[in-house]
Amino acid sequence: MAISTNLLLTDKDMIHRSQNDELMFYRQVAGGEIEAIMENCNEHRFLETEGVGTLSRDPVLNLKYHFVVTAALVSRICTENGMEMEMSFRLSDYYIQKLDYLFSEKEIEEWHNKMVIDYTKRMNMLKQNSALSRPISECINYIYAHIKERITIEDLAKACGNSTSYISRLFKSEMSISASDYIRKVKIEKAKNLLRFSDFSMVEIASYLSFSSQSHFIKLFQEETNLTPKKYRSMYYGTHWKGTEEEI
Repeated sequence: MAISTNLLLTDKDMIHRSQNDELMFYRQVAGGEIEAIMENCNEHRFLETEGVGTLSRDPVLNLKYHFVVTAALVSRICTENGMEMEMSFRLSDYYIQKLDYLFSEKEIEEWHNKMVIDYTKRMNMLKQNSALSRPISECINYIYAHIKERITIEDLAKACGNSTSYISRLFKSEMSISASDYIRKVKIEKAKNLLRFSDFSMVEIASYLSFSSQSHFIKLFQEETNLTPKKYRSMYYGTHWKGTEEEI
């Protein structure tokens, strides 16, 4: 009888340790602890099966399900720790959508590692930029929440209750880039995502992101990337996701 009790206690302790390890992992991501997350990835912790529920008898599908769970939890805890909600959910959607193109456990593990490292690096940068003033933090949140619209410095000033001249100076001082250039960069990054993982035409993308015209969109895109949108799509569309070019 005593032996049985000890075994039960041991099992319980193992479960608690597993839960603590999982909680520590998510805290490390949210805390921007890059070295700890890199070590976790190098140890292939995502592929461990002990103490992990089985969501599908198909090993690849099972791993995809666990990937989605991880993405959901990571996006939530990063949002709770300061990441802008729209950016966090956009990242989660981006990584989950790519699962359709992955067909082996190795590929899924590599994509999982890329995702958690991406989130961790962004949280690390967020910690470094935590000294941003309230007006600029509100401006950045506004930009991501309204990226499909035409955004002006007047819109930003109104959103945070300051004058346009003040916001213009403050944005350049804290972000080392003008507000208009920052907005353009965010729109171009969104356009890259649409070119790679959607079938929207150039006209549709230009309209969706509120560029003044298709030609204006092409001009700004080429200035930012040194590629035309058409060339960019031909290089990175669909299964060409493994390129070294930064996706988001």
